[in-house]
Amino acid sequence: MPKIVSFRKGLASVLFWSIISAAFIGPGTVTTASNAGAVYGLDLMWALTFATIATIVLQEAAARVTVASGKSLGQIIALKYANTKGKQLPIALFLAVAFGCAVYQAGNILGAVSGLLFLATGVPQAWLTVALGLFCGALLWTGNPRLIANSLGIAVFGMGIAFCWLAAKTDFSWVELLQDSFIPTFPSGSSLLIIGLIGTTIVPYNLFLASGIGHGQDLREMQLGVVIAVLLGGVISAALLIVGLLIVGNYSYEALIAAMETKLGTYATTLFGFGLFAAGTCSAITAPLAAAITGRDLLGNNQKSWQVRGFHFRLIWMIVLAIGLTCSLLKFQPIPAIILAQAINGLLLPVVSVVLILVMNDKTLLPAVYLNSRLSNIAILFVFGVCCALGLDSIWKALENPFPVLKNGRAVFFWINLLFTGAVLVWLSFQIFSKSANSETEVREG
Repeated sequence: MPKIVSFRKGLASVLFWSIISAAFIGPGTVTTASNAGAVYGLDLMWALTFATIATIVLQEAAARVTVASGKSLGQIIALKYANTKGKQLPIALFLAVAFGCAVYQAGNILGAVSGLLFLATGVPQAWLTVALGLFCGALLWTGNPRLIANSLGIAVFGMGIAFCWLAAKTDFSWVELLQDSFIPTFPSGSSLLIIGLIGTTIVPYNLFLASGIGHGQDLREMQLGVVIAVLLGGVISAALLIVGLLIVGNYSYEALIAAMETKLGTYATTLFGFGLFAAGTCSAITAPLAAAITGRDLLGNNQKSWQVRGFHFRLIWMIVLAIGLTCSLLKFQPIPAIILAQAINGLLLPVVSVVLILVMNDKTLLPAVYLNSRLSNIAILFVFGVCCALGLDSIWKALENPFPVLKNGRAVFFWINLLFTGAVLVWLSFQIFSKSANSETEVREG
């Protein structure tokens, strides 16, 4: 009989795993989702639907690693490649994830400070940046992931209620919403926003964060918490896209506030400022934490200096936090930086997905009962295929701006992209299903 999770434990699990929602409902989601709604209406809602379902699939798999083995995803990867020619993979993966966290952090701090500037008009940006940095640093210094998770969970739920309430006041067609939520469309010029919507929801570093903090929960508690927390995050993201429908003309935070005022009056500035500040602060804490956890699990090898209060652990999150603070102090423009960060995360996702799916099918690392089922493998392969194809397409289109001649090769690149993605999928399928079949044969013969 499957274990039934009590209401109290289920609620605690949802609150704990809402750290995942806190990590992806940052300024990137506020900016990218509302921008998508402002420019393309409901046409890109399908990207959020796909991203939300994909996040559940990947986060559950990553957290299952910890429940099954008592080790995090990073520790499992480090163990898997410790004595092989691929032993450099943990280092390369850490550098890639840390880079993604650093880029993401720049958008987090810029977004949070932008929100504060709407709430505390007249206060210099530098002062607000320093105050925010001290607050985030103090919470991270405690070295208590569960305290951080619960604190951020409450903030996310409060922010989500505010944006969902505003979305309910926005005029839109429910029939069109349902249609656009499940039928993909690709309006001209939308590829960067599509990969951005996916990158801001399926945040690659969240896979290491989820696995790194998942100790002490049983499988049912973890699955319930991950599913509900991510679904709530998806609903908030959808609400933000709907709010973007209010904007007329070019997108900017000021334009969004002006549109919100048509529904809320003068309270719009306060509501948006608080929402952007809360979103930015939540993600400004989780990004450095995720980078440090990833470094600890991939490189730490149980060394004392990599524990949550150790020198190396604190050094990593300090560096990531400092990068975000520096970008704010230099007064980078928040919207372009935030959208770029989401796109980079979207490009990193296929790499992390490949590693995850190989780990989740390695019977030398995980007990058989916790290995991926055939259905889970098909789901993750589908997620990888979509993200890989969209990511390569986004790179090509980005290169078309400095090199206009590439526009002439778009038709050829389409087939190259299709063949490359298909080849990797075939290779992954062979790695997964052939080994699975061999294992079943060995069991029957035994």
